[in-house]
Amino acid sequence: MPGSDPPGHSGRTIVVAFIVRRVIAAVLMLAVVSMATFAIFFLIPRALGQTPEGMASRYVGRDATPEAIQGAVRRLHLDDPLIVQYGRFAKGIVAGQDYSLGPKKAECPAPCFGFSFNNNQPVWPTLLDRLPATLSLALGAAVIWLVTGVSIGVVSALKRGSALDRAAMTVALAGVSLPIYFTGLVSLSVFAYTLGIFPGGGSYTPVTENPVMWFQSLVLPWITLAFLYAALYARLTRAGMLETMGEDYIRTARAKGLKERTVVTKHALRATLTPILTIFGLDLGLLLGGAVLTESTFSIQGVGKLVIDAIRGNDLPVVLGVTLFAAFFIVLANLIVDVLYAVVDPRVRLS
Repeated sequence: MPGSDPPGHSGRTIVVAFIVRRVIAAVLMLAVVSMATFAIFFLIPRALGQTPEGMASRYVGRDATPEAIQGAVRRLHLDDPLIVQYGRFAKGIVAGQDYSLGPKKAECPAPCFGFSFNNNQPVWPTLLDRLPATLSLALGAAVIWLVTGVSIGVVSALKRGSALDRAAMTVALAGVSLPIYFTGLVSLSVFAYTLGIFPGGGSYTPVTENPVMWFQSLVLPWITLAFLYAALYARLTRAGMLETMGEDYIRTARAKGLKERTVVTKHALRATLTPILTIFGLDLGLLLGGAVLTESTFSIQGVGKLVIDAIRGNDLPVVLGVTLFAAFFIVLANLIVDVLYAVVDPRVRLS
């Protein structure tokens, strides 16, 4: 009819509206996260009796003099009311701010996640410098654990009760139970220092310098990190497949004469992957915020190693910056998962 919307226009409008709502919700969530982070690092210590001098000592290192601590109180305005401090904190994230360094001022451009007085530089550039190593570790391990874990879970579900199923679930149980620092140290001891198959800890090479050495230095961390997550995903996929394979629509698809591969991949697996997608987004977001244990075990200079060094050096701005950084990736991962839901399942767009 004249004036009617073209086919598909209404569907695209619904998708766009859904995405806009989710983006607005993500921005509001980031604002809430900034408030919660400020409360953890500033409000709660003050409520428990922490003085401005005690707060300032966490900015200037463990061996700071009383004069340096008093200088930090003045530079950071830690004796101002908390609402004023939060306003300055939020403004710094959006518009940046300047920090006084004696006779000079240090500029911290937006997004200003703080200024490290230990290193005399803003936190944000330091995070960006460490991010490629964390991205390399997290994305490579994510591909391995997602493909391996889901594949093993599907095979175990289809071969329920077989020797293969029992062996796979035993290995999965071990992977879930063993902490990453244990499996990491064992793998380093056996495959790097005894057999010499892989490089040892601290051998990470940026991909821009040498792609071959970059790959070789990350194979062992990838496998070690993926072993933990693949085991969990295998168990979840198996449980989901066993539940889905008993549904009426699966029996109907088989009764129609569809091939077993089509029934498994197009019907059963698609329904099983919906909760897996949610967990994958959260896990990947957490790792992008810093794979702390893995980076420490293999001495990879990423975001996780940065925050461990900052805690040891009593460098609060870096710890605060990494906290906000990690929260950003988690919110971003949830946003991407929501959008993917809208693509996969039309019912989600109307919710």
